[in-house]
Amino acid sequence: MFHFPLPLVLQNNYLALSLLQLLLSATIMVINQKFFINGFRSLIKLSPNMDSLVAIGSSASFIYSVVLVFNMTALFPPQNQTKLNEIYHNLYFESAAMILVLITVGKILEAYSKGKTTNSLNSLMDLAPKKVLIVKNGKEILEDFSKVSIGDVFIVKPGDVVPLDGIVIEGKSSVNEASITGESIPIEKNIDDIVVSGSQNLYGSMQCKAQSVGEETMLSKIIKIVSDASSSKAPIAKIADKVSGVFVPIVILISIITVITWLLLGESVSFALNMGISVLVISCPCSLGLATPVAIMVGNGVAAKNGVLFKNATDMEQCGKVNSIVIDKTGTITKGEPKVTDVIPFCINESELLEKAFSIEKRSEHPLAKAITDYVENSSSQVNLQKVEDFKVVSGFGVSGFICGKEIISGNKNFIKDKKIKIDDLINQKINELSEQGKTPLIFAEDDKLLGIIAVADVVKEDSAYAISLLKKLGVCVKMLTGDNQKTAEFIAKKVGIDDVVSGVHL
Repeated sequence: MFHFPLPLVLQNNYLALSLLQLLLSATIMVINQKFFINGFRSLIKLSPNMDSLVAIGSSASFIYSVVLVFNMTALFPPQNQTKLNEIYHNLYFESAAMILVLITVGKILEAYSKGKTTNSLNSLMDLAPKKVLIVKNGKEILEDFSKVSIGDVFIVKPGDVVPLDGIVIEGKSSVNEASITGESIPIEKNIDDIVVSGSQNLYGSMQCKAQSVGEETMLSKIIKIVSDASSSKAPIAKIADKVSGVFVPIVILISIITVITWLLLGESVSFALNMGISVLVISCPCSLGLATPVAIMVGNGVAAKNGVLFKNATDMEQCGKVNSIVIDKTGTITKGEPKVTDVIPFCINESELLEKAFSIEKRSEHPLAKAITDYVENSSSQVNLQKVEDFKVVSGFGVSGFICGKEIISGNKNFIKDKKIKIDDLINQKINELSEQGKTPLIFAEDDKLLGIIAVADVVKEDSAYAISLLKKLGVCVKMLTGDNQKTAEFIAKKVGIDDVVSGVHL
């Protein structure tokens, strides 16, 4: 095939070349013995599959070639080089080896594809805490995850991952459910609200009553789904197994008919067997065994790069038949990273507003606060970080602290009202306008005086509208499902060309 020059000792030494092929192909067959064990076992049970085809084709070609090698030894000392050459070129060792190599390469690529899913699985498993802080007889005890029962009260402290599905019975906080729902904006949790395992508590401490434990938690179910994906087969990968029950007997029958036909036509037994073996060899589904895993691997790779994880290979294949698609907003249509969109100072200039906002929000770990600090750090404004004293976080409302003896307040409209700071009609109208545009307005005040508004929003991806337009051209109906409020959802949907919106959806 490649016409590499042979060493002198092997040139025209057909027996040595044949023995070398026998040794190499036998090694490959021993390494891949599982195909023969599974294939012939299925054949004995009268339920042949793809492995049966591989086993029959490779073993038949190998045995036939071994018999030819024994025939070559009968010609020693070599009297007839022409006869040796003829026998040598009828060997099928390379076919036996190539069948197994191609199928094995396909299995390796399939394993590589499943490895991507395994990495995702490991990342999910890292979210699951091994210990849970529970309240027992009035005391806080660290208990093994597997020993917690439904009805137990567990504590989630700031920064902790919620270990179980439960309901809040004491305290309030903001929880980031991005690992479960994809929503990067924290969700406020108060008494009687549901918390799900795998989400992260940001600020306040909460006591929750366990509603789902062990394998019944949301995170455990997601891990199981991803785990099942790694062991699934695409329907096309099952085709060979489905047809093998009929195909294997037919192939064997055709091979026998081929041998008999050539014998009846007066050809030699050797020639007839050669033709029969050829039928068995070409029946092996090498292309299917290699092409399917390659297609799945490439598909999984491209999907993973774009943040898509298929539950199983069947779902990947079914994508070509999709006529409707429901997509999330945060992280799918939008970037999933809140950005500052508007800076509106009232009684001070923009630099002064940004300086006070930067100083107070620098102490906070809230994603909206980070959006403001990132904006200031990347802007050309000359802003100094001022010292903040008596910094406080009011979960679900905002933050406050003292700069140079004056209280700086940052938060939503309700927080400002709770501080007895008046918001006139013009400012209130502006706040409503920003909200209708899908933005989150953060109001800043100093003592009882409003300083300005900084609006933050999850920015739409540059290619979202284009991608949705392509889906529509393909005849796919696009719908948006989100946990955001209706005004924000409709604004984003209109911006990217989606007509059907379902908002306010929560776990």
